[in-house]
Amino acid sequence: TRLTVKLFLAIPKQQLQEKVPLSVLQGMCIAVIGPTFEDLALNVHKNISNISYIIAGRSAGYIGGSLLGGTLLDCLNPYLLLGLSMLLTAVGMCAIPLCRNVLLLMGLMSCIGISMGILDTGGNVLALNTWGEQAGPHMQALHFSFAAGAFAAPIIAQLLFGVRGNHSSVAESVTAGAGAVHDVQTWSHLSPMWAYVVIGLFVFLSALSFFALYCCGIRSRGRAHSVLEQPQVAKHHRAIVALLFFFFFAYVGAEVAYGSFIFTFSKDFVHLEEAEAGGINTLFWGSFAACRGLAILLATCVSPGALITVSLLCCCISCLLLCLFPLQRAVLWAGSALYGVSMAVVFPSGLSWVEQYTPVTGRTAAVLVVGAALGEMVLPVLLGFLMGRVSGEPLLMYQALACAILCSILFPAMYWLAVVSGARTQGDGEREFRQALLLPENYTTFYLFA
Repeated sequence: TRLTVKLFLAIPKQQLQEKVPLSVLQGMCIAVIGPTFEDLALNVHKNISNISYIIAGRSAGYIGGSLLGGTLLDCLNPYLLLGLSMLLTAVGMCAIPLCRNVLLLMGLMSCIGISMGILDTGGNVLALNTWGEQAGPHMQALHFSFAAGAFAAPIIAQLLFGVRGNHSSVAESVTAGAGAVHDVQTWSHLSPMWAYVVIGLFVFLSALSFFALYCCGIRSRGRAHSVLEQPQVAKHHRAIVALLFFFFFAYVGAEVAYGSFIFTFSKDFVHLEEAEAGGINTLFWGSFAACRGLAILLATCVSPGALITVSLLCCCISCLLLCLFPLQRAVLWAGSALYGVSMAVVFPSGLSWVEQYTPVTGRTAAVLVVGAALGEMVLPVLLGFLMGRVSGEPLLMYQALACAILCSILFPAMYWLAVVSGARTQGDGEREFRQALLLPENYTTFYLFA
């Protein structure tokens, strides 16, 4: 039996070694656009304002890819699907530096968005299928890897390859006409564009590893167990998924809006210097990434429900302080750090939490990822529109507090539905093993941690 257990645990370890690079590369592919945005504009002979809609194209492709991935995961081998998606991502990333037409660039970004949506949905579902209710630490590790990749992308683009020599002269040549740009534009001026090629090559190598897993016939635990255990869908499955859709909509939207506008808010509303405003922005994302790393350890001894509950409580406290004292520097620094810490673990913990009560299929994961993507698109745009119409009010903090309150209402509602419907049926041995590792059997004790 010991040999059987060792062989049983060896497969998840091997699969984790493939999923962590996947998450790192996802973060790199998404974050590399920021530090190279001006280079993309020069490469297609446009100003920055004229190519901003490529982000919308990528977001639209991401939503479509999430829906498509949820459907394909239920009928295709997950390793084959992820390998093909990564191959498409690699081709798109390597082709971006060669793209000289803005419409073609938008098409490439949309294709990359589709493949990234499939990867996001597929990666989360594969992790849940592999570890089931024990997925908490592994989900935190995957999402921490995503944050690490997003952190590494600017380093690769700016520090490794260097920055273009003269921004102003090149910008003047753009306004002079496309022909002039074509004459002076060289790869030496666009050295950060090599970051797309390097990241694309890494994605290609990672795709080969997924093809190797497919050829070796390795399957996720979820597929193997589904035949023997046949886990039941919760009684209120659709209601739980619908509430979690809006939960992720509010959470991810608030996270992206705060990270996008805290610099502008600090500089224009609080009247801080640019360096100090940039420090607050860095503190928010730094505390966010650091807490995701710490959550890997916390998830081994604390249930996902406990992490979500504490995170929502800290969110409400930090947002309330920021709303009451928006002009106080000390509150702005401390509140931003606490808000970053409290927002870090909610998304991966939410996926691990819902898996305890109802199976997360490809379609279910697609719905949740689309909810997060819509929140990322809608709430920052809404905030920017309101900030242009209303002055003298800390709208950023009001939106953050409203989203925190909404999430704090939705989570108890989801928990009540999950308890009423009951956890899904499992084998007795598997139930005892997982409860010994993760959750107490007694409902009273569980309520304190959930």
